Amino acid sequence: MKSLNNSQLELLKVLNYMNEESDLAEIKSLLIAYLSDKVVRSADKAFDEKNYTTEIFENWKLEHFRKSA
Repeated sequence: MKSLNNSQLELLKVLNYMNEESDLAEIKSLLIAYLSDKVVRSADKAFDEKNYTTEIFENWKLEHFRKSA
């Protein structure tokens, strides 16, 4: 069995003090917002590094729809 990393252990310590379902829902919401922001920042970085344009993404979308239809 794989052991927990330090981040996971710290989250468990915090969650140990959560007694209300509403607290859990709020923590989940915060984590989702954090991870979503992280994905967007990563995509923005790749967008800049690869010099992608909006036109390139529009072409990709069209290619995807042609294959799906």
